[in-house]
Amino acid sequence: MFRGIRRFFKKLGPGVITGAADDDPSGIATYTQTGAQFGYGQLWTTIFILPLMVSIQEACARIGAVTGKGIAKVIKENYSKKLLYFTVFLVVVANTINIGADIGAMAEAANLVLPIGFPLLAIMFTAIVLILEIFVSYKNYAKILKWLALSLLAYPLTLILISHPWGEIIRATFVPHFEFSFSFFFIITGVLGTTISPYMFFWEASEEVEEEKEKRLTHRNAPPTLTGKFMKNMRTDNFVGMIFTQLATWAIIVVAGTVLFSAGINNIETAADAAKALEPLVQTFPNAGYLAKLIFATGIIGLGLLAVPVLSGSASYALSEALNWKEGLNLKLKRAHGFYGIITIATLVGLAINFIGIDPIKALVFTAVFNGLVAVPLIFIIARVANNKKIMGEWKSSLLSNVFVWLTFVIMLASSVAMFYSLFNK
Repeated sequence: MFRGIRRFFKKLGPGVITGAADDDPSGIATYTQTGAQFGYGQLWTTIFILPLMVSIQEACARIGAVTGKGIAKVIKENYSKKLLYFTVFLVVVANTINIGADIGAMAEAANLVLPIGFPLLAIMFTAIVLILEIFVSYKNYAKILKWLALSLLAYPLTLILISHPWGEIIRATFVPHFEFSFSFFFIITGVLGTTISPYMFFWEASEEVEEEKEKRLTHRNAPPTLTGKFMKNMRTDNFVGMIFTQLATWAIIVVAGTVLFSAGINNIETAADAAKALEPLVQTFPNAGYLAKLIFATGIIGLGLLAVPVLSGSASYALSEALNWKEGLNLKLKRAHGFYGIITIATLVGLAINFIGIDPIKALVFTAVFNGLVAVPLIFIIARVANNKKIMGEWKSSLLSNVFVWLTFVIMLASSVAMFYSLFNK
């Protein structure tokens, strides 16, 4: 039995890391704001987004696995330069903004429990991320990323310990609820954007390539040697990762709805506000408020350390592929100066964003909304690539995959349009 469990967990890699990175500080802030502002009103999104999320991430992973190349390189070799530069520009801008928001959130969360100034904490976390990503081997780094994913367990634990109106929650989980207002569509777009994020597309495709290199499935100037078993494991890894992240999302929204919305805390202004959602986890202990802040800070920091390298790494993969530079976390610094240079620059620019006076917690939600807008054209491009027989051969998208990927595009486009329509028709 234990041997079977170990074999199962050995199959897990890029999909689980990508799924866990999806619940980054931006995701936690957005889902907490969702629960605080609308209670259980947007809980249904976790179920309805799941098949969309699985389909788009499976398409991205398949592109990387089949071609042995990242998405930007595939676009470069098969489509126009204009499309390539447009794609890379969107990813780099979106990821850099997200890096800045996540670093700021990590610093503010740490500031809840450590008597150290925000600027010093932000610089410290930036240095830790860069050292790990540049100087630790991919194999060891992937292991670190998997363990950091456990930071999300604080919310399911809180969920278990407090009483809820389960009938209302189950109904809200499966029955969609809409409010035709700008605030509703703004948060919905944020939920979609932080769940189906541009950086996830490029990261998972590139990490499938890294996995193939680790397993020696790639050969110079030849497509990867793929087996049905490898593709099955890839899909299992992707599905488990997406299930994991959506269960965590569901728990965060329920906890925020039960604890914050019920207490009349409807707007998350600071990290301390968000940390209140975890107070029931430690309410029987002395200094429960401090312990809740400590647990919240640990989760934000752990997931930030997981997400920022994914953000900077996916931006670097995209730009390096476009510029035909050597790329890959499996390479040493001296063999991929450009690749690691982009990682460094993107992370430092993200750090700099925190010193222009933007509130870290609000920045997280705005970043999620921006990701929701940027994802729309990128999903269109990915749908075309994944269904291109010339590129994908026998592994081109099936009818079911096509339906869900295009449905993802339509839903995210509709959400963006509804948000802007409601904004201008208040």
